[in-house]
Amino acid sequence: MAAASAWVRRMRFEVVYDLQGSDRSRWLTWVSGARRRVALSGRFPYNVWPRHDHRHLHPFDRLNDLLEAAGIGPATAACRLVPGEEARRAVGRWLSAAGLVGAPLALFHAGSSPRWLSKRWPPAYFAAVAREVERRGIRVVWIGTAAEGDLNRDLAAVAGVDATGVFSPETLCALAGHARFALVNDSGPMHLLASSGLPVYAFFGPTDWRRCHAVGQAERIFRLELPCAPCYLPVCPTSRAHACMRKLEPEIVLERLRHDALI
Repeated sequence: MAAASAWVRRMRFEVVYDLQGSDRSRWLTWVSGARRRVALSGRFPYNVWPRHDHRHLHPFDRLNDLLEAAGIGPATAACRLVPGEEARRAVGRWLSAAGLVGAPLALFHAGSSPRWLSKRWPPAYFAAVAREVERRGIRVVWIGTAAEGDLNRDLAAVAGVDATGVFSPETLCALAGHARFALVNDSGPMHLLASSGLPVYAFFGPTDWRRCHAVGQAERIFRLELPCAPCYLPVCPTSRAHACMRKLEPEIVLERLRHDALI
């Protein structure tokens, strides 16, 4: 931290835009000596910040508020991750080996961080939707990391193809180019898949969908209005029976997918 502080001070910045607002970034902003210090809050040492409440805004919108407060025009569109040619070729090879070339695909992510089991829609519900999607001629591909291997193996035994650990962030975006839609929990893959332009349907319960949804996908959220949600608890208390997820039954999802002409 001392070396970083010395470098920041030495650069003699005129303006600092602190997009983080952590204790470290606040300190570095202060030691910079910049006369104009822009951030999301009016806490010390900032002197330019948005003047309205943004606690329930999505980070994309909050940061746009910061830009506008600083006199900079807002970003008007989310970024897109474009996979390179090698990533596209790697996905092509995998599709060929899996016998899926030309097949309509749906990408399913039934996992989440092991620290956030409360984010997971019930596996039996995922399996029920996957079975119906495959019955309609669309192949389900289960994606995720090694930590989700057992979960995906059990789900693929019911319907679909297990692709646990196959794809990097870049190749996952390349795979999205071959899919019709994705069905996911609130997770990293949700954001990656959305960045490719794929329709991404996501489940929200313990976390606030307004703040956490993938950019451009707010209209594809499955959630319930419950007194206990969002709770931001990594594990749901037994007394609540994970109602925010369990009451989102598979038919709700299937009806939406039929309405959107995706199955």
